[in-house]
Amino acid sequence: MKDKPLSAQKMNGAESLVHTLLANGVDVCFTNPGTSEMHFVAALDHIPGMRSVLALQEGVATGAADGYYRMVGKPASTLLHLGPGLANGLSNLHNAKKAGSGVVNIVGEHASTHIELDAPLTSDIEGIARPVSHWVRSSASSETVGTDAAEAVQAAMIAPGQIATLILPSDTAWNSGGVAQDAIELFAPAPFDQSQLAQAVDALDGPETLLLLGGGALTESNLETAGRIAAKTGCKILSEWSNARLERGAGRVFVGRVPYPIDIALEVLKPFKRIVLVGARAPIGFFAYPGKPAILTRDGAEILTLAGAGADLSAALAALADATDATTTPPAHVAEPFTPERPEGPINLDNLAAMIARAIPENAIVVDESVTTGRAFSPATKGAAKHTWLNNCGGSIGYGLPAAIGAAVACPDRKVLCLTGDGSAMYTVQSLWTMARENLDVTVLIFANRSYQILRGELTNVGVGNPGPRAIDMLSLDRPALDWVQMSCSMGVDAVRVTECDGLENALADGLASGGPNLIEVML
Repeated sequence: MKDKPLSAQKMNGAESLVHTLLANGVDVCFTNPGTSEMHFVAALDHIPGMRSVLALQEGVATGAADGYYRMVGKPASTLLHLGPGLANGLSNLHNAKKAGSGVVNIVGEHASTHIELDAPLTSDIEGIARPVSHWVRSSASSETVGTDAAEAVQAAMIAPGQIATLILPSDTAWNSGGVAQDAIELFAPAPFDQSQLAQAVDALDGPETLLLLGGGALTESNLETAGRIAAKTGCKILSEWSNARLERGAGRVFVGRVPYPIDIALEVLKPFKRIVLVGARAPIGFFAYPGKPAILTRDGAEILTLAGAGADLSAALAALADATDATTTPPAHVAEPFTPERPEGPINLDNLAAMIARAIPENAIVVDESVTTGRAFSPATKGAAKHTWLNNCGGSIGYGLPAAIGAAVACPDRKVLCLTGDGSAMYTVQSLWTMARENLDVTVLIFANRSYQILRGELTNVGVGNPGPRAIDMLSLDRPALDWVQMSCSMGVDAVRVTECDGLENALADGLASGGPNLIEVML
């Protein structure tokens, strides 16, 4: 059988699905299966080549697939159980969609003869999938599963990355007649808008112009090109607040982010009369606030889109550098190596930023879901060892721990440092179990302020003055207090609690040297 081409082998639909995924480069599956998916589980068991990573909640599986794609640029698959299982994973599929991550969801469905009986788990799976998917299909028979799977991978790889959801009725999985599909052609990124190039060049004429970058414009080489353009034209460069992947550290071009707090963002963007977008959207606020603008740019600012997120951003920046005669100009804003002085005493936000900057290992991956605590991290860490920084692009909390799993599976030779608040981490706390099961090299910092601290600030931002004890109580996590050391150890991840800078420095050194998962509860 091994000597026959796949198209000549006899197999069921589930086996054709696994063979097709592998032939098209999908060799990791983040799984949380149920009864309808048992034939796919069986196929994963006896067909070599697919790494199956079990998650105890579907949001962990979908978030891990997001982190995986960001680091290797190819999709993983997820295996989810019917409509409710997919629904449990929607939050992190939303985040993945906003990040431009490619994911292939395999969602089990009742057998076609069973759907009409309206069994308890019957649901509109296509209807659940569509808001977070670019491509949705239900396989009609075992004969079409292979082709459907190949087209799902093709859809997931459309730049910058898309969510493809393939629904697999259980009878299409167990029936014979499956035909595996060999690798199919992938679509090239769309060309950038060359009709805007001349206007972009004219706009880049000094400090009143901003080159705003996002998505694939934030690779090391593209940032170097942007730095050359900034040095030649005098324009400023920034990135969006949330970035799927940003290359940072000493020797790389440093790019600041448009701030999250609306008042600060308005001040930062106020000087710019012209903004050229490469892979980024025009800046808007996360939310509407009474009496404040939702559009963050100054009135009358000229906004020009040279390249959207799905375009060839490297080509766009290269053309812009060539047209501004910047190709040989030394880049501006290259970060110098800088190690902050070692702080002492109790941990506060400034000390915390300095300690993280000192600890980031060379070539580390930092997964950041520290929305409130982490606002000071960017300037403090710009001169740290070279590293990759991943942000939550969709704003739905519970992203950090799962994305760290995906990053660690994708890059087992790199250290992963996950920065998250206690409120966010509780949404996908089951991630710790998967980290332990897979022995992933992840160091988790839980910032334990025992509250939804960001919402405390949002009360003021939306105009609620002097909130009372009942309002504050709804934003607190201290009745009872969460014990992250106990929770972590119960799931197989070593953990410590720290309150002082000395303790944090030692815990970071020990954790990063351990080679496996560990957690540090940082009391704030």
